[in-house]
Amino acid sequence: MSANKTGLVITAHPGDFVWRAGGAIALHAKRGWKVHIYCLSFGERGESQWAWKEPGATLAEVKAARRKEADAAAAVLGASIEYADAGDYPLRTTDAMLERAVDLFRELNPSFVLTHSLHDPYNVDHPEATRFAQTARIIAQAAGHKPDPKRAYAAPPVFLFEPHQPEQCGFVPNVILNIDEVWETKRKAFECLPAQKHLWAYYERVALNRGMQGGRNTGRAMTYGEAYQRLFPTVLEELA
Repeated sequence: MSANKTGLVITAHPGDFVWRAGGAIALHAKRGWKVHIYCLSFGERGESQWAWKEPGATLAEVKAARRKEADAAAAVLGASIEYADAGDYPLRTTDAMLERAVDLFRELNPSFVLTHSLHDPYNVDHPEATRFAQTARIIAQAAGHKPDPKRAYAAPPVFLFEPHQPEQCGFVPNVILNIDEVWETKRKAFECLPAQKHLWAYYERVALNRGMQGGRNTGRAMTYGEAYQRLFPTVLEELA
């Protein structure tokens, strides 16, 4: 068990942490990690296509429904979640949200951070969330920001999760995570998000493709995978 280890996920919208990082969240939670999600919006405007098909739908109703869905998905995956309520399309963060993110880095001292790709010409909310996460990580390292000589903090590695159209986003995966043992959990989390049910089958195909690639690169049987791009170098004592 890894009861003292933590992971932090910073995501623009509720669906993002499910489609792109649900396997990693579930896998680490299953192994005893505390995984916390900082969700910057409820995806109420641009990430709720099916919800807006309901006659008479209002912004407040869609937001409340998306929060309920995200709470349920996080619970299925085994993670805790909190929301910044920054709004989406466009996502606009504030100094108070950034301060909270910095505090989360220091409180959790995560062993890894998961967030979006650096670029996404289809959705500017996604790289904005990445910029926000990177800024918080940098500020959390600053000794002069809320100085505390007793504080022990190490800046964690950052893994960028796969965007919807990776070829258009300059996403070059160099990590494939085997999520076979938690695939059914991730798939169950999909079903918590009926406002985006048009994406369920798509992201199952993505997981199957990455699983095939993972098996090909390791020579070991693998069915489902998640792809990540590690933002900073891996430091090794030897290459083998």
